[in-house]
Amino acid sequence: MVFSLLYLGICRLLGLIISSRRSESDKDVEIMVLRHQVRVLERQVHGRVRYRPADRAILAALSRCLPRARRRCCLVTPDTLLRWHRELARRKWRRWRAQRGPGRPPLSDELVDLIVRLGRENRQWGCVRIQGELLKLGIRVSATSIRRVLRRHGLGPVPRKGPTWSEFLRAQANSVLATDFFTVDTISLKQL
Repeated sequence: MVFSLLYLGICRLLGLIISSRRSESDKDVEIMVLRHQVRVLERQVHGRVRYRPADRAILAALSRCLPRARRRCCLVTPDTLLRWHRELARRKWRRWRAQRGPGRPPLSDELVDLIVRLGRENRQWGCVRIQGELLKLGIRVSATSIRRVLRRHGLGPVPRKGPTWSEFLRAQANSVLATDFFTVDTISLKQL
């Protein structure tokens, strides 16, 4: 008990010494933060502290003016500031989407049928080739939309042109083996 009281007294004494070395503006900013927090807490009857947008702006601005070591006095932590910013951004983009309306209009049924028909009849064509053919007809559709329509109708990506690795190695196996058996490395690392 005596040690804890002595420790507390030393901490307070060091706090006074450090605070006497701080500038007046730092002290004024800290007092403004504390007074604003008291006003916010006086508005609360019980429960969680609820900040108004003006309170958030004032506390965020004042916390930037405080030295990093003195920011502990704030009820608002850096996590709280980041959460407020995320909520603000979420609200902004929600309003933007509501004003903008729904996204891109859907493709017409005739256009979907045409894309599916081109994909079925020309299995070697990819979505970019189908896009080019539709552009020749005067129809502008993105390659992504074409890819989405083809996948929805069970027409996956275009089969690859050329052999697979196993087919390639099988075809080249004889020449690879012949080459390996007929090379000899000399002492000077020249291949014969």
